[in-house]
Amino acid sequence: MNYEVFIAKRIIGSKAYKSSVSAPIIKIGITAIAIGIIVMLIAIATGIGLQKKVREKVIAFNGHLTINNFNSNNSNESIVPVSSDQEFYPNFDSVDGITHIQAVATKFGVIRTETDFEGVVLKGVGQDYDWSYIKEFLVEGALPNFSDKLNNEVLISSYLANRLQFKVGDRFQMIFGKESIDQIPFVRQFNIVGIFNSGFQDIDKTFLIGDLRHVQRLNKWEANEIGNFEIFVDDYTQLQNYDAKIRAATPSNLETQTIEEKYYTTFEWIKIFDNNTYGIIVIMIIVAGINMITALLVLILERTQMIGILKALGSNNWSIRKIFLYNATYLIGLGLFWGNLIGLTLLYIQKQFSLLKFPDPEQYYVSIIPVHISLDYIILLNVGTFLACLLMLMIPSVIITKISPVKAIRFE
Repeated sequence: MNYEVFIAKRIIGSKAYKSSVSAPIIKIGITAIAIGIIVMLIAIATGIGLQKKVREKVIAFNGHLTINNFNSNNSNESIVPVSSDQEFYPNFDSVDGITHIQAVATKFGVIRTETDFEGVVLKGVGQDYDWSYIKEFLVEGALPNFSDKLNNEVLISSYLANRLQFKVGDRFQMIFGKESIDQIPFVRQFNIVGIFNSGFQDIDKTFLIGDLRHVQRLNKWEANEIGNFEIFVDDYTQLQNYDAKIRAATPSNLETQTIEEKYYTTFEWIKIFDNNTYGIIVIMIIVAGINMITALLVLILERTQMIGILKALGSNNWSIRKIFLYNATYLIGLGLFWGNLIGLTLLYIQKQFSLLKFPDPEQYYVSIIPVHISLDYIILLNVGTFLACLLMLMIPSVIITKISPVKAIRFE
C-alpha cells in the first residue's frame, strides 16, 4: 500500500476528522451528490420510460414502417389499393430483423346512434394481424375473431364508447359514403366485442378495428387488394437502416414511411425530454461538484499543518494532492452509494406499484408515470458523475502547491 492511501485512510477513520469543523460541510457535500444522483436517475428513468411508452403505443397501432402506393393522400383513409401479391408478403425474408408484416386497410365512416353521431375510421385487419401489440390495451371484452367467415365484430376505444354510451355486446350502425354524393351511402351494422384504451387520444378518437373484408367490399376491391402493409422490426434504434433496406427490397411503385415520419409532431415532442434530461444532469453535476469543492477546500485548510509537515519531510506537491483526492474519492463514492440506493428503490417502487400518476393523462398520452430501469445508463451516469466531480476537484487541490512548509507548520 502506498503511503498516500495509508494517510487518506487514517484521516477518514480518525475521530478528530469526524468531529472537526469540516464534518458538517463534508456531510453536505455527500448529501448533494446523493440528491444529485437521485434526481438524475429519476429524470432519466421517467424520461426514457415516457418516450418508450408513447412510442410503443403509436407503433402498436401502426407498425414501425408502412408500405403503400405513391399518392398524395394524406388522410387516414386508404384510397389507392395495393396488391397483396408481393414477393415480400406474407414473409419478408429478404431483410433480416423484420419480425412481422401484416395487411390492413382503412375506411372513413360515421357511427350513428339515436341521439348522437361520430366520424371515425374503420381499420380493417386480416387473419395475419398480430394482436399481441393490442392485448395490453384491452380493458373490457375480448379480441375480435376474424376467421374464414366474414363477421361484424369490432374493437372500439373506451373514448368512443364513453362518448356514444356503448358497452361490450352493443350493436351500432356505421354509414360509409360513396364516390358520388348523389348515391345512397352504405350502411353496415357492427357488434362490439371488446373495448381498448391506449391513452393516445389521436388514435382512440379516430380508429375502431374490424374485418379487412368489410373495407374491401365497401371499396369494391378484389380479395388481393389492401390499403397498405404494416411492418414490425426487432430494433427501433435501427429504424432508418430498416427503412433504407425495405425501400431497396420493394418495387419502385411502392413507398415506405417510418412511424416517425407519419407521426412527426409526436416524435419531435418526445425528443424534447432528452434536452430536459441533459439539462438536469448538467445542473446536478455542477451543484454536486461545487459542494465537493467547498468541502475539499475546508479540508485542506483544516489540515494545513499536516501539509507543511509532509512537505518538510520531503513529500512533493502531487503526492500530497493525491492524499486529499483519495479522501474526496471516498466521499464521492459514499454519496453515489446512498444516491443509487435511495433513487433505485424509489424507481422500483414506482415500477411495481404505479403510485404516481399524471394529473392530465391526455397531455402525456399515459396515465401512470412510466419508469425504465436499465443497467447501461445507471453505470454510465455513475461513472460520468464520479469522473466529473473528480476532475472538478483537481482545480482546488492546486492550492496545496501554494502552501509554504514553514508557514504551514506555524499555522493554527
